[in-house]
Amino acid sequence: MTTIKIASVPEHFNLPWHIAIENKAFEKQNIDLQWTDVPEGTGKMCQMLRSGETDIAIILTEGIIKDINAGNPSKLVQIYVETPLIWGIHVATNSNYKKLEDLKNTKAAISRLGSGSQLMAYVNANNQGWKTDELQFEVVNTIDGAVEALTNGTADYFMWERFMTKPLVDKGVFRKIADCPTPWPCFVIAVRVEILEQKPEIIQSILTIINQTTKTFKKIPNIDAVLASNYHQKLEDIQEWLSLTDWSQENVDEKLLNNVQKQLFQLKIIDKMGTFEEIVKSI
Repeated sequence: MTTIKIASVPEHFNLPWHIAIENKAFEKQNIDLQWTDVPEGTGKMCQMLRSGETDIAIILTEGIIKDINAGNPSKLVQIYVETPLIWGIHVATNSNYKKLEDLKNTKAAISRLGSGSQLMAYVNANNQGWKTDELQFEVVNTIDGAVEALTNGTADYFMWERFMTKPLVDKGVFRKIADCPTPWPCFVIAVRVEILEQKPEIIQSILTIINQTTKTFKKIPNIDAVLASNYHQKLEDIQEWLSLTDWSQENVDEKLLNNVQKQLFQLKIIDKMGTFEEIVKSI
């Protein structure tokens, strides 16, 4: 049995992995796939890949490309979710901020430096014509930290996946004032180079299994009810999310990579563009 460590956020996108693990699909291929939930998100997973704490990460496209450019010894092996991530832009319910333009020159809560919540704050600022070098951030680690920061006023707004944050909107903790979709596929699968070199057949087997699972995921009977129950969502919200979400079984191509890097470079999030060979591995 080969042990492989995998990490990602505890969100609805990743239910296919849990189904495959529960069905012992990896075990049948002599793979002990050990899952770790990472509520802190992309910045933390980049750190885990660097330290060897995880072998694989299901991770935000922009965040891992930035970190590979900065020396993370990992490569992208596949797009996982090909549709954009819809980031909700949230404020505290009792906040005086009513419109997106009200947030100019205010402070964004982010999970950590280099996280998707920080990178998308740059994307949003650029979309609004704000000066991105004047953005202010408050590191809050998790969504619970964001609740605390927005409630006590140490930060003014928080960008997080719209549907996962909606229960807080429904409870009256947050108020959503706008959406900001990623201008690229949202999640990719990244693997440490050491593992790619030592165990390429194992990684290929893992991809084959998860791709078989995601191809039929939406057709599983009552999958909307399962998702709603597991992730504490309203059924109608999950149904809307499913209608907007498509999983991928394809690798990142050069055109997509260059498109993401070009935008990150223009936003000064990266200071150089890596080559396709440095960032992507076909297996």
